[in-house]
Parts: sequence; structure tokens; C-alpha cells
Amino acid sequence: MHTVAVLALDGVIPFDLATPVEVFTQTRLPGGRPAYRVRVCAPTPQVDAGAFALTAPHGLDALATADTIVLPGCRDITAAVPDDVTAALRAAAAHGTRIASICSGAFIFAATGLLDGHRATTHWLASAELARRHPHVEVDPDVLYVDNGRFLTSAGAAAGLDLCLHLVRRDHGSAVAADAARASVMPLEREGGQAQFIVHDQPPAPRGSALEPVLLWLQDNTAADLSLEDIAEHAGMSTRTLNRRFREQTGTTPLQWLHRARVRQAQHLLEATDHPVERIAGQVGFGSLTAFRDRFKRVVGTSPAAYRLAFQDAGGR
Repeated sequence: MHTVAVLALDGVIPFDLATPVEVFTQTRLPGGRPAYRVRVCAPTPQVDAGAFALTAPHGLDALATADTIVLPGCRDITAAVPDDVTAALRAAAAHGTRIASICSGAFIFAATGLLDGHRATTHWLASAELARRHPHVEVDPDVLYVDNGRFLTSAGAAAGLDLCLHLVRRDHGSAVAADAARASVMPLEREGGQAQFIVHDQPPAPRGSALEPVLLWLQDNTAADLSLEDIAEHAGMSTRTLNRRFREQTGTTPLQWLHRARVRQAQHLLEATDHPVERIAGQVGFGSLTAFRDRFKRVVGTSPAAYRLAFQDAGGR
């Protein structure tokens, strides 16, 4: 039987800990046999889980005999990973054990060095910090999970469910995974990534900077058919100077900034109104419905219709 070890460190996030325990414990093979043996382990018997303490029935030796190790997130992403934990995880990886992290568990994973040179994700709020602390890890903040084969990472909260169901499907096929998803009242696959949950604020220019009036003007004129030359003319700059200053002060180009502003307005209209998608595309300045859908999916990670279904406020209907 496939053994899953779930590692609990002080400060563990209870939701992240419970997710793999429940998904793998409840998964059944055809005929009703359990698909997994689940062991919660920790470097010390008592673990501080914030609102309560828990007793881990297994020590770090359980990592050596596991087929899969799951690293739940911890609230303090700056906390040092104990040396014995790092050593145990590296030893398990050297023996071919599959390791997966949920949410900020990616910080524990990355601290071992095992993610160096690999693509990884974590909760979008912590992705920039993960990239800063671990520059050799390719951090993708837009996806729900990343599967590198033996090393997997997921975003926060419900994305842990997505990852666990993905592992069930890898191990036992779609039929078993679909049953596990139904037991969790979850779709086996969700459309889009965590980009759809991110608040897409524009990179601000410093107050009083040369770009501040231009950005305010762009924000008020997103519906207009604006070219780079139009923006440069309004700013009183050459297109080359405008591009350079945008890069320096916002980290993007004028047209990319404008497209993101349009998408952000579209998100608001999709949530708060019943306007048809075609109308919204025109309201926010896209010349065609196809261009709007393509840009929206590129920025948000899902389609306008799917976004509306997930986020529309019943009070706005």
C-alpha cells in the first residue's frame, strides 16, 4: 500500500495539514480497499498548530519509509527549518521519494535546496518572497499546482485539494480520482489558475513622478483607441523615452499597463453587472471580442464567462 507521510512543524496551518490527511485517507480503490496509508509525523511529539496543539503519532523516521511526503504550509514563512528535518527530506529525496508541498510549505521545500532549478508555486501573496529568498527556484504565481515529476508544489488553501486529487489520479487513474473528488465535493479539475483570485493592482508610479499624470489619464481613457504614439504625445515624450520611463517606474510597458487596466475594469463589470461579455469588451476598450477574451485569459488565467460564474456578486444581478 502507498504510504503518505504528512509532516507537521510548529506553526503548521491546520487546513493544509487536514487536506492531505482527509483526501488520502478517504480514497478507495475499486472494491472499497483503502488506496493509501497516511501517517502524520513531526520532529517532536507535540506540535503547535496555533489555535490548538496536536500530537503527532510518528517521528521523522516515518519519512524514510514513505512513498510520498506532503509538506503543509506554516504561518511563519521566515521560520528556520530544523536541520534534522532538512536532512530527513534530502535523504528521502535521494531514495526517490515523491515530495509535495501545499501553500507556504514551498518555503520548507525550497529551504532544502531540492527545488533549485525547478519550477514551483505557492500562495500568490507569498510568491514574490519565495522568489526573493530562493532565486534558483523558478516561481510561477499564476498556477494552482506544479508537477515536476517527483517534486510538486501547490498554491494556497483549496489548491491543496487540487494537488492531492492530481496525485490520486497519477497513482490510480481518473475513475478513482473522480470518486475522491466527489467525496471532497470538488471538481476533479478547476478551470484557470490562481491568477483569477489575485487582485490585479497596477504597478504604481511614485507620487509626484513624471508618469503620475499619464497613468491617471490612461485610467480615465481605457475605452479610447490609444496607440503608443497617442500616449507619448499626451505625455510630451518620445515613444522611446516613454517606454524607458514606464519600465523604470512600473516594471512594464505603456500598452501592457493599459491592457491590464482594461482587464481590471472588465473584472469589476463582470462581477457587478449583467452586461453581455461583448458589451463589456467594448466598454473597456477592446476592439474585438476575440482580442478581449485572449487578453483576459492571458492576465486572469480563465475566460470572462468562467470568471463571471465564479465571482459575480448576487447583489449586482
